[in-house]
Amino acid sequence: MVSSLNSPKQMTDTAYLSSENGFTVFEYCKARIRFRAPYSLERYTNVKQWDNGYLVVDAKYKHNTEPEEEYIDLAPILNDLYIDADHFLQPIKKVEVAHA
Repeated sequence: MVSSLNSPKQMTDTAYLSSENGFTVFEYCKARIRFRAPYSLERYTNVKQWDNGYLVVDAKYKHNTEPEEEYIDLAPILNDLYIDADHFLQPIKKVEVAHA
């Protein structure tokens, strides 16, 4: 689900990752992309690496007291939503957890 796409005057180099109600949420400028998260995900705790659409993150799950390393590839998700992944991801230089 996408609310709207970014406009040039609201560009920034930081995107935000969070989870809510069983979904992973990736927000950049005015775009809010939600996709189904693993059933036991409680929250994302840390973004370890950002590589033009590929994320390495720590995630806290209900079944484990310690965060686990997870991997998210946004390019296929964006392409399934008919969003030009290369164009959308190019200005993003870092990703932060919105609600750790």
